[in-house]
Amino acid sequence: MAKLSLLLLLLLLVLLTFVTTSLSCPEHQKQALLHFKASIINATSSTKSTLYRLDSWNSSSDCRHWDGVNCSSHFGSKTVLALYLDQITLYSQETENCFGNLTKLVHLDLRNCDFNGSIPSQLFHLRNLQYLDLSVNSIQGELPRDGFGNLTKLVHLDLWNNPFINGSIPSQLFHLRYLQYLDLSSISFHGTLSGEVASLQNLRVLKLDAIFYSENELPKEIWNLTKLHHLSLAVNNFFGRIPSSIQKLTKLETLQLDNNMLVGEIPSGLSNIKGFKSLLLGGNHLTWNNNAKIEPKFMLSELSLKSCSLEGEIPNWISTQTLKTLDLSENQLEGTLPQWLAKMEVEYIILSNNNLTGSLPPFLFNSHNLVVLALSQNNLHEELPSNIGNATALTILGLDHNNFSGKLPASIVNIYALSLLCLSNNKFSGNTLLDFRSNEYLELIDLSSNEFSGEIPTKFSHHTRILALGKNNFSGNLSRNLIQLRKLEYLDIHDNTITSELPNFIFQISTLRTLNLRNNSLHGSIPNCISNLTNIQILDLSNYYLVGEIPAKFGNLVAGATATVTKQHPSSSARRGLVVAKASEGEKTNLEFNKSKEERSSSGRRDLVFAAAAFSVAKEEKKKRMKKYKVHHSASDQEEEKSQRVRLRRIPSSILKLTKLETLHLDNNMLVGEIPSVLKEKFQTGFLHRRLSKLWTSENQLEGMFPQWLAKMEVECIILPNNNLTATLMEVECIMNQLFGEIPATLGNLKALKVLNISHNNLYGRLPTSLGCLENLESLDLSHNNLSGSILQSLAKLQQLTILDVSNNKLTSKILVGSQMDTMDDPSFYANNSGLCRMQIRVPCLEDLPPTKKVENMETWFSWEGVGIGYAIGFFITMGILSY
Repeated sequence: MAKLSLLLLLLLLVLLTFVTTSLSCPEHQKQALLHFKASIINATSSTKSTLYRLDSWNSSSDCRHWDGVNCSSHFGSKTVLALYLDQITLYSQETENCFGNLTKLVHLDLRNCDFNGSIPSQLFHLRNLQYLDLSVNSIQGELPRDGFGNLTKLVHLDLWNNPFINGSIPSQLFHLRYLQYLDLSSISFHGTLSGEVASLQNLRVLKLDAIFYSENELPKEIWNLTKLHHLSLAVNNFFGRIPSSIQKLTKLETLQLDNNMLVGEIPSGLSNIKGFKSLLLGGNHLTWNNNAKIEPKFMLSELSLKSCSLEGEIPNWISTQTLKTLDLSENQLEGTLPQWLAKMEVEYIILSNNNLTGSLPPFLFNSHNLVVLALSQNNLHEELPSNIGNATALTILGLDHNNFSGKLPASIVNIYALSLLCLSNNKFSGNTLLDFRSNEYLELIDLSSNEFSGEIPTKFSHHTRILALGKNNFSGNLSRNLIQLRKLEYLDIHDNTITSELPNFIFQISTLRTLNLRNNSLHGSIPNCISNLTNIQILDLSNYYLVGEIPAKFGNLVAGATATVTKQHPSSSARRGLVVAKASEGEKTNLEFNKSKEERSSSGRRDLVFAAAAFSVAKEEKKKRMKKYKVHHSASDQEEEKSQRVRLRRIPSSILKLTKLETLHLDNNMLVGEIPSVLKEKFQTGFLHRRLSKLWTSENQLEGMFPQWLAKMEVECIILPNNNLTATLMEVECIMNQLFGEIPATLGNLKALKVLNISHNNLYGRLPTSLGCLENLESLDLSHNNLSGSILQSLAKLQQLTILDVSNNKLTSKILVGSQMDTMDDPSFYANNSGLCRMQIRVPCLEDLPPTKKVENMETWFSWEGVGIGYAIGFFITMGILSY
């Protein structure tokens, strides 16, 4: 009996050992996961808090009890079936050899893991995989063409938001017959969307937003995916039409085709798809049938018909829906905001760019669900409702470009969730602005172009990033309280009547990226503390009575991009002051000392919009940019300018700190002497410096020979008019200097030259034939010199040339015809030359006329010459008599 008991005990122990072993995670899989954890810890700088989910992964416990690990549940040998590793920092090299032993893996979640590099090849050997999520990572390179073919059981594939993936969509993806969910959005693919996508007959969800940048025809086959619940193809360049056969997609709940190039009428049959919840078709060239009677069978929560040619009043059928989002912007809607819309509890109302009139219904602001109200660019008027502060969930309020008037309602400061307040271009008034300091989420405030008065308000949240108060009636001094806005990045107070000296404290706001104080009554000098603006991108102090020199520490703005130091003609809306801009990392950098007020106002940021602040200066059209240097100032104007402007006498050596400098504008200053050799280093290509490609020093007092070192550089544009330079020139703008001598033949070596402007100097002699070698030349201005001889025949071969100005010289010959020359037919470009002829100036050449007309022409010329001579003699005789 004792032996039997002992035998049973041994049998029980063996059985327990077998059961324990069979219920445990296989050792080779456990070791693979431990190796995976060790690799992450060794290779990443992640803190312990980001890896807390792996704390349970240790050698003393069973891996089936680890966080993020799921094993099979059936009786028998356990195996790892699922890994949930989302939001754990990974690197591609750690994962490369970690999945080989997990051959039974069915579910793998690696989303938002900072995963970089290519997809590990071992993933494509997991033939049982059904769910793969690699979204929100930094996967790089092309997707493998043959890897996905192994994952034949895949049901769910999510690669969303991997912007570094490129190449084309692998055709093998379209052969995964069990695939029900496919998201490739926010990936930069090239090529086209193949009609093979229709092979995925089991697809329920297809998301291909923002994947193509080139025009792409929307494949007709896509409308054969009849099992689709969600189809999203937004923000691509798809063109084509929405066919009426879309009604076959009876299970559709979401149709998102916004921001493409689709054309044609929106099929009225869409209203028959009962399951619709989201219909987003805005931002195309689609047309809504305003005459169709819509009796929708669906119940929408989202509707976007932006720019779909809606006319008349807001469609009444919308009142039958349970909308959370309504976007009918950029249409031709008229009438007032309907009461039924105010009562619908819509969260996002976007009706900008229409012709809506009337006032805002007070009931609209009784909603505690309203998050966004965008009604900009309509014809709404009257005062804002006093109960506007009841909409406490409102985060974006955009009412700019309307005709609202009166004071701001006191209750508006009760909207504690408000983050963007845009009320510009209305008629709001009041000499004391409300106290917004309790609105701690309010980051963007645009009150520009209204009728506010009093001192510049400063009672804003210390979280304020963007404050636009330009074009009002604010007066007085700038308050030191502005420095309490510790996160301020954009401050615009232009076109007010702020007085006093330019305060030093304004330059202590080191977070500023844009500072615009243009067109006020500030005076004084630019302080050395300007160097505190280490983040500045745009600095505009123009149209002031600033005096003194530009501080040497100006060069400490190492990423500085655009500066204007010019003055204003008393009789014109010209320029006076300083504009500095700093380009963001990787952008081209420019330092300009001459851009006019008109140019800046047209290219700068006038109105803040909802997305956020954009700190950039748009480029002018090429021809306008070329022509703007044709200036004709009187002597008195120039003297007046010199007495009023900020003067730059010498180019400081600290300019070498501007390591990203590519364009240097020094026009309209008082530079004297020779072009300094300190610029030579800026023109040289090196490891630490970008190549300075554009130099503009017109309207100064530079003199001497044109530097040989400058003639050898790969410059694109040199503008030196109106100086006193002599000899050799390159790609230059040297307007209104005192250059003299002949144009050097070495100019022809500047193959990259695009702009050559040496007008308003004292250059003489013939045009060098080497000018015909400037194959990239786009603009050539030789006006207002003493050049003689003929216009070079070789200039007609310059295919890029769009501007040729030789006016006010002593040129003689036929004006060229053919090729590019036929497009440059402005008579003013050839005016005031003694011997030019041809169709461009409507002066026929003698040799082109019949014999009789030649004689007639000569007689006419002789008679007018006699009149001219007689007039001159009479003039001098008269003056002589008067002098006695």
